[in-house]
Amino acid sequence: MRSILLAGGIGLLGTLLGTRYAIKFLVGRGYGQFIRDDGPTSHHTKRGTPTMGGIVIIISVLLAYAVAHLATWSQPTASSMLALGLFTGLGLVGLADDWIKISKARSLGLHAWAKFSLQTGFAVAFAVLAFQFPDARGLTPASQAISFLRDLPWFTLPIWLAVIWIVFLVAAWSNAANLTDGLDGLATGAAAMVFAGYGIVNIWQYNQSCAFASAGPLCYQVRDPHDLAVVSMAMAGACFGFLWWNASPAKIFMGDTGSLAIGGAFAAMSVLTRTELLMPIIAGLFVIITASVVLQVGWFKLTKGKRLFKMAPLQHHFELLGWAEVTITIRFWIICGLCAALGIGIFYAEWVVGQ
Repeated sequence: MRSILLAGGIGLLGTLLGTRYAIKFLVGRGYGQFIRDDGPTSHHTKRGTPTMGGIVIIISVLLAYAVAHLATWSQPTASSMLALGLFTGLGLVGLADDWIKISKARSLGLHAWAKFSLQTGFAVAFAVLAFQFPDARGLTPASQAISFLRDLPWFTLPIWLAVIWIVFLVAAWSNAANLTDGLDGLATGAAAMVFAGYGIVNIWQYNQSCAFASAGPLCYQVRDPHDLAVVSMAMAGACFGFLWWNASPAKIFMGDTGSLAIGGAFAAMSVLTRTELLMPIIAGLFVIITASVVLQVGWFKLTKGKRLFKMAPLQHHFELLGWAEVTITIRFWIICGLCAALGIGIFYAEWVVGQ
């Protein structure tokens, strides 16, 4: 438990203190955000706000994890290394995207095919490696079964299809986080809730792990739940600390560097904790916002030019209705909190009912 609390605290302090120096560094070099001309006009005032702040989140999480293990003199686990690897890898893809936007002075970064190829490459590497590294019980970080609250044995996939499934999850969650990052503090605060929720899930899985001789019939077959809790709380703390600087009016944006990294972490946590279909409930806000884009595009094509929303993603629809940015953010945070609470409640209720 000490390592979990330590990781959360260091992650929070890392972004709370480190982001201040990142802002000075980025402002001094003129690394500011470019704003789309077709977006809400209120966003034009944000032009020039420093971006790429997600690198502070990534460094803080990695530092928090390392210090937590050094302080408790414990070894890293395969599951956490995979989660941190995907988190960092997709963050580097986002960093490249952000850098091109800045260096080319445009609102578009990497070409779509290049971005997709890099995301897919990291996703495939994560998926393949997740089926390696069996522990003493023969348990690998990921399983071939699709999971909800635990593995669903009647949905066990052949290995090649399981890899494709994981790659799909990585692509879906990284893009969902990217779409949600449209208002000051929105994605950062929502991500902090999701990671905190998964910290609770991981701790419960550890307390009821099948690795313990006293485990009951509803124990959890998860390879490294305690260490995944360390990662979850490091990420929750880092996002929460970054919110100090990212809340409206934002002094820095996390950019694609942060949003892609966070989305990758969502996918990794869902796969490694074997709760792939629970994540859409806990991170329900991200699903709602992504669905608004899918519906907007689908409706536009079906009706030959008509729009379902004034603008997608959904947060911009409410902006164009006249809602204040802070109002939208806080109300969406409330929705995210309710989704996280519902997901945790379902997770716990399944265990209680089965006793």
